[in-house]
Amino acid sequence: MSAVRLLRVPVLLCLSHVWLCHGACVEVDSDTEAVAGQGFKLSCISCKMRGEVPASATVDWWFMAKGESEFTHIYSYAEMSSYILDDHFDDRLAWDGSKKTYDVEDGSIYILNVTFNDTGTYRCLFDRMLIFPYYEYRTTTVKFITLNVVGHATRGMASILSEVMMYVSIIGLQLWLLVEMVYCYRKIAAAGEEALRESEAEYLAISSEGKDKCAGVPVAE
Repeated sequence: MSAVRLLRVPVLLCLSHVWLCHGACVEVDSDTEAVAGQGFKLSCISCKMRGEVPASATVDWWFMAKGESEFTHIYSYAEMSSYILDDHFDDRLAWDGSKKTYDVEDGSIYILNVTFNDTGTYRCLFDRMLIFPYYEYRTTTVKFITLNVVGHATRGMASILSEVMMYVSIIGLQLWLLVEMVYCYRKIAAAGEEALRESEAEYLAISSEGKDKCAGVPVAE
C-alpha cells in the first residue's frame, strides 16, 4: 500500500505540471444540436502554439443553410469590434469568445433565439499573425460545425454512454475498495493470530523451563 502511494506522487506532480503548461487554452468541439427558441453557443477555439510570441488574430464566421451549396459571411471580429454581416442573423449574434484586444484564442459566438432556419453548416476561420523580431508569420485555422435544430432537447447516444461509463467506473471503484479492505483485514487478522500463537508458544516454553528448574532444586528436609 505504501509503494502505491509513493508511485502516485510523481504522477500527480506530472499531471499538475501539464495542467500548468497547457491549462490556459484547451480546444474543445462545439455542441451540434440546438433547441428552437433557445440560445446556443457555437464554440470555436484555436490555441496559439507559440505562447511567448506576440500575435494578432481575427475571427470570421460563415454559414451554409441545409440544402444550399455556398457559404455566406455572417460575422466578423477584430480588435474588440464585431460586425453582423447577414440580415438573417440581425440582432441574434453575439461575441462569446476571448476578451483580449489582439490575439484571441476563443472565437465562439452565441445565437439568440435559435430558429429552424439556422440548421446547416457553420465555418469558423482564425486568421493569426505571429510577430517575430524580423518577420511576421501568418497562420489560419478552419473549423466546421454542423448544427441541427430540434423542437425539444434530446439526449444523444454519446451522452448516454458517457453516463453509463461513469456509473460503471464508480461501481468498479467501490468494488475494488471493498476487495482491498477485505484483503487488508484478513492480512491484519492473520498477523494478529500469528503473533498470538508465537506469544503463547513463548509463554509455554518459559513455563516449561521454570518447571524444569524447580524440579532440579533439592528439597530441604
